[in-house]
Amino acid sequence: MPKETRTGLYQGIIEKDDNGNYFCGPYLLDYQTVETYYKLGDRVSIKTIIKNTSRKSVEAYPQKSVKFSYATEDHDND
Repeated sequence: MPKETRTGLYQGIIEKDDNGNYFCGPYLLDYQTVETYYKLGDRVSIKTIIKNTSRKSVEAYPQKSVKFSYATEDHDND
């Protein structure tokens, strides 16, 4: 796993695949969190990475993030 930095583990843009999954780079993003707080194209900083246990998306996204924030802001999304 990448080393934690001041800006998080990974930064990128929120995208949505053909199956309706939100992702940022190689990481699946928590669907409800994106639906509630973000929109496509937002730049986010991933704070934690966990194993994806969903049978529907694990092949495409072996890891997911449930804790991420806007890349330009210092606060975390819980």
